[in-house]
Amino acid sequence: MWNNDPEIEWEGERGKNWLYYIKDIIAANVPSAVFLASYMRTIDFYAHFYSSVEILDLQKNIIIKEGNKLKTAIDKRAGLPFVFVVGKN
Repeated sequence: MWNNDPEIEWEGERGKNWLYYIKDIIAANVPSAVFLASYMRTIDFYAHFYSSVEILDLQKNIIIKEGNKLKTAIDKRAGLPFVFVVGKN
């Protein structure tokens, strides 16, 4: 059940088959299930990534630790000189 091979779980309306894929993903076909699995993996990665880093901005002399400010700073300021994305210790 938790392998990479999809299993037919039930038959939906109008004769469409729904596939039960890995990690509780239910999709109409295998390509949709693969897309949803990769999307969920990406979302999970960034959720854990943002909780484990902070921004040291030496231009403005600040440390950014909060969630929304951190995401904005990574998107807009991470490529600037003297702005560093570092892991929390």
